[in-house]
Amino acid sequence: MLDDFETAEIQTGETNIFVRRSGSGSPILLLHGFPQTHLMWRDVAPLLARHFSVVCADLRGYGHSGCPASTTNHAPYAKRAMARDMVAVMEQLGFPRFSVAGHDRGGRVAYRMALDHPDQVESLAVLDVIPTEEAWSRADARLAGAFWPWSLLSQPEPLPERLILGAPDAIVQNALSGWGSSDTIFDDEVRAAYIEALSDPAHVHAICEEYRAAATLDIEHDVSDRSSGRRIGCPILALWSSAGGLNSWYSDEGGPLEIWKSWADNVNGGPVDGGHFFPEEYPNETATALRNFFADST
Repeated sequence: MLDDFETAEIQTGETNIFVRRSGSGSPILLLHGFPQTHLMWRDVAPLLARHFSVVCADLRGYGHSGCPASTTNHAPYAKRAMARDMVAVMEQLGFPRFSVAGHDRGGRVAYRMALDHPDQVESLAVLDVIPTEEAWSRADARLAGAFWPWSLLSQPEPLPERLILGAPDAIVQNALSGWGSSDTIFDDEVRAAYIEALSDPAHVHAICEEYRAAATLDIEHDVSDRSSGRRIGCPILALWSSAGGLNSWYSDEGGPLEIWKSWADNVNGGPVDGGHFFPEEYPNETATALRNFFADST
């Protein structure tokens, strides 16, 4: 579980971010999704650390990172704020310019970082996501049924907080077994870590605030960028689950790749084996795809 990686808590000025790091060479930042922590990269990160300086971080509000107080408009948990954290973390670690890969929620932080901090982000990999506004504008019964956190966790407090805290084990089990990946890939230690991350009231509230921000401010920020013609300038690798909704929901529009191409000029990628949690299901294949992309674009 990344025991060979050095651990640190980085003060960003807004909160503290927990990281693990290892390796040498060009810097790569890895960001996790829900209901995970940085441990989702436990098998991918050591493979990448043979070639790069790898940093695995817990997003604010998740894992061992801090939970700054929120506001009525959820701004402290918008992806813009979470992206600022990571730029500050990488700068303090000695990496003023770096590449980033983000899965699920981490992918949303990653592409926001590339938009807001183009001088810092050298290349971007987004795993099993399309931009937040694009997802919400196409939302239908398929999204609501398949990825219930979008609608449930964005509800006003305290309902989602109480539901999660009442049965964090059921939340984790539903996600790990219901989003296309085989739940046999998650051993007891990993499951326990993910359940523990959803057992603390402060972190659960922060996670719900992040989903509330995704349903409000994150959409506003995306719409503003599209209206102004702001685009992602760095190379993008978009990967998504061949067994998941992204592979079929947007087929009439050319799939996720075409959607990402409306946001950037240099986009490549495609579907990969496995379900939503393919980095944990197929770590060797994921690491190879990321290694080849980052080696070519750094």
